[in-house]
Amino acid sequence: MIYVCRKEHFNAAHKLWNPKWSEDKNKEVFGPCANVNWHGHNFELIVTVKGLPDPDTGFVVDLKELSTLIKKLVIDQVDHKNLNMDVPFMEGKMASCENLVMEFWKILEPAVNQIVPHGSLYKLTLYETPRNFVEYLGE
Repeated sequence: MIYVCRKEHFNAAHKLWNPKWSEDKNKEVFGPCANVNWHGHNFELIVTVKGLPDPDTGFVVDLKELSTLIKKLVIDQVDHKNLNMDVPFMEGKMASCENLVMEFWKILEPAVNQIVPHGSLYKLTLYETPRNFVEYLGE
């Protein structure tokens, strides 16, 4: 099995805030991520596709086509946006990386699987900072 990865970048703001909690509890749990005026990140999204190389092209996936798909379906929806306020698929959800990557999966899985004749979407990795990231395998 071959695993092919494509990395894309976007910038976005968000705030981690539970409206059921007091301001003090939000600050205690979320720290600076509960900043009243939001905060931003330079996110990195890595999309991993698994499969066998196509006999005609030698590719598991055409990376140019994969990049175009990721940009159209995900990056264009979140880049330079407020994840809490500007992104319809995040409406009513805590704008954590965990929730964000699960929403990305719902969007990308069917589209990626259509362009990968001998494979499928395997994993999404979302870096919020160089040291903080989440991985999701659709489980």
